[in-house]
Amino acid sequence: MTSIFDPTGKQTACTIIEAGPCVVTQVKTKESDGYDALQLSFGDKTEKHTTRSEKNHFAKASTAAKKFSREFRNFAIEKTIGETITVDIFAEGDDVQVVGTTKGKGFQGVVKRHGFHGVGQQSHGQHDRQRAPGSLGNSSDASRVMKGMKMGGRMGTDRVKLKGLKVVKIFAEKNYILVSGSVPGYNGSIVLIQK
Repeated sequence: MTSIFDPTGKQTACTIIEAGPCVVTQVKTKESDGYDALQLSFGDKTEKHTTRSEKNHFAKASTAAKKFSREFRNFAIEKTIGETITVDIFAEGDDVQVVGTTKGKGFQGVVKRHGFHGVGQQSHGQHDRQRAPGSLGNSSDASRVMKGMKMGGRMGTDRVKLKGLKVVKIFAEKNYILVSGSVPGYNGSIVLIQK
């Protein structure tokens, strides 16, 4: 993340996203596929890690294999196979939505995962309970832990959509776009930007 200042001196926290160039690798129409869509691909892939089906698919677009492909329905811009889409489709001040996968945090306890406070300080006959979950439910009647109980477990790696972000600035020569606020994922992760 970084920050940018407007002419009045107001600071805005921003995230820099490399948004292109994306190559059109497939065009779907209502006549052939039943719906209108464009398949956009981003990032280069080495030939060693490319399957034969991927090579044939990307050969139609006269481009090398890409790491990431995604289909967009009802894309507003008419394009043909092999053409590129850059950050020029965005304008400063546009409202966008960013979809990504959050950072994985592995197995976490209840204090970090659910915000439990523990039992506070130690007292007589009590030790090592500061970060424990506490009681888990009834003993004889239910005789089991009920579904939905807040307990320790895997945290992170969730698909998240952030709405209401604004395009603050565009660097067309480098295909960089500055989006207000933070976006999900680690540095270098792939996100989707939707208008």
